[in-house]
Amino acid sequence: MAGESAVRNGTDATEAVTAGVKSARRAIDLIEAFAANDAWLSLSDLHSRTGFPRSSLHGLLRTLHEAGWLEADPSGTRYRLGVRALICGTAYLDRDPVVPYATEALERVREETGFTAHYARRYGAEVVYLETRESSRSTHLISRVGRTLPAHATALGKALLAELTQEEIADLLAEPLPAITGRTVTTLERLHTECTEIRERGYAAEAEEGTPGIRCVAAVVPYRIPGTDAMSCSMPVAEVTDEEAHRAGELLAQTTSELGQRLRRAGVR
Repeated sequence: MAGESAVRNGTDATEAVTAGVKSARRAIDLIEAFAANDAWLSLSDLHSRTGFPRSSLHGLLRTLHEAGWLEADPSGTRYRLGVRALICGTAYLDRDPVVPYATEALERVREETGFTAHYARRYGAEVVYLETRESSRSTHLISRVGRTLPAHATALGKALLAELTQEEIADLLAEPLPAITGRTVTTLERLHTECTEIRERGYAAEAEEGTPGIRCVAAVVPYRIPGTDAMSCSMPVAEVTDEEAHRAGELLAQTTSELGQRLRRAGVR
């Protein structure tokens, strides 16, 4: 009897852990569902998007709302991300030792080019914007801290993809690559060709592949192998020539090289 009781207790404990893990995974999936949408979402909306049982959704929504991860509309039937999400997201940047160094470099690029400069990190097949210095004359709000974009559709992302082998890129991306605009690269063959050009040139370039009316150049910050971070300069297509874009690319290659040296000397990895 004692042995049977021990087995039963062990089984109960395992089932409890499994249920807890499933609930935690579902809570994360819910937060990411809210992050991917800019509208208020109801229980029915979330059921359609996630397939989670309505009974589970009800409890998860209540828990996340009480913890500040979600806020509810006046009717109490629709939700969106709450302030707790912002607090935790900001904490990531506050604790990243790269950001203060990156900020100085961004300000230099903005000052010397007159255009908006960005700092981003690759996360899988996407790039995440960590810092931006907007041009005073900018009329395009093309990025914000925390925004993600497909790596293959941005100069930042392509500069970072060029750090990888063709096999590593193929493991990340599947054809056809999603088109953000009519100029986005949609085949791995073309992407591989561009990555080769980026390695030879020292910086990445794209025109209106991620945002209509905008061209970008970007270079990797060489303090990790393979590189995870890159810096870019965004310019209105109508305001710059190819030669001016090339000069901006060379400036970025120089600036990121110096930034990488500073980070390595500071022991940042």
